Amino acid sequence: MRSYRDLFRTPEFTPLFLASAANVAASTVGGLALGVLVFRATGSPLLSAVSMFGPQLAQMLGATFLLSGADRLPPRTALAGVALAFAVGTAVLALPGLPVGAVFGVVLVQGLVASLGGGVRFGLLNEILSKDGYLLGRSVFNMLAGLTQVAGYATGGALLTVLSPHDCLLLSAGCYAASALIVRLGLSARPPRASGRPSVRATWRTNALLWSSRPRRLAFLGLWIPNGLVVGCESLYVSYDTRAAGVLFACAALGMFVGDVTVGRLVPAAVRPRLTTPLLLLLSGPYLLFFLEPSVPVAAAAVTLASVGFGASLVQQERLMALTPDETAGQALGLHAAGMLTMQGVAAAIAGSVAQLTSPAAAMTVMAAGSVVVTLGLWAAGRREERLPSVVPADPVGPVSPAP
Repeated sequence: MRSYRDLFRTPEFTPLFLASAANVAASTVGGLALGVLVFRATGSPLLSAVSMFGPQLAQMLGATFLLSGADRLPPRTALAGVALAFAVGTAVLALPGLPVGAVFGVVLVQGLVASLGGGVRFGLLNEILSKDGYLLGRSVFNMLAGLTQVAGYATGGALLTVLSPHDCLLLSAGCYAASALIVRLGLSARPPRASGRPSVRATWRTNALLWSSRPRRLAFLGLWIPNGLVVGCESLYVSYDTRAAGVLFACAALGMFVGDVTVGRLVPAAVRPRLTTPLLLLLSGPYLLFFLEPSVPVAAAAVTLASVGFGASLVQQERLMALTPDETAGQALGLHAAGMLTMQGVAAAIAGSVAQLTSPAAAMTVMAAGSVVVTLGLWAAGRREERLPSVVPADPVGPVSPAP
């Protein structure tokens, strides 16, 4: 599969693509509205950051108990159910006078439900496309996320000047409902990829097998930690400059789009593996400038440049798929998504806590420095892995037997 035209000619790719676009639009408009709503109510950078990225905090809990469903549930039913659950939850968040404690309760439930979404969606993408088409398809999904976030945050920022956060949350709920409808009408009914019923035991067993391989462990950690720490920086945009937060989010999404186009379409396959560390350093480096508390134009330029580095995740996912058997691809991708989003939520909480004690600009600098240190540590660990003897034991992940 060599071109975007080939992708969109592939049956079921387009409805999956459109449903994902509706999801991203809903999450950007709704997340920004919720962050502004909580910040206005509490004046707390910590609570504002956690309200926007709080669902991610529950992702690993969901991955621990529910993730076997990524390969053991019918994809169409699972994706439609996740979208409908988010539509209902977001509509509840739009209720006037909802206590802050109740807001975080809804956010927690949404995170648990979302832990299935990434594994089901990208496991299905891996199934729809040929093996050599996954990276190109995933790059299109990432570009979609970037463009939709640019439009969503810009639109969300504009809407918040004329509408209340409650109204914007209702619009977000409508987008989630539209996503569920697209899934139901546009995708065919497929059987689960793996036999057996979803269970906690099956989730634990497959997660343990996936984690037992050192190369996969390094791949997971590289996907989770460096970009999670940088998302901690992003979680402080609202408290850094409430009026310019939509602009900064849009610039971050634009940079991510550029990085995904470059890595997914323009960089030769032979060159991609060498770009992981440079891209991760680009992702964090410009945020070190926030120590100087730059003006909004300078901050926007730094954010745009940094976000090009998100293209590293495409290279890392390609390696993860090369290390993972097809029958566990959905759970591997779900574990990647859940771990990444959990780390983003944890980083948002850490960044908000540091900002409470210092300032949003200082907290961004601390999180960026942490990302640089972790990236260099993972690079050193990967170099040691390459120097190990070439004879290695067989991959312990084989066909997963049905759960009893």
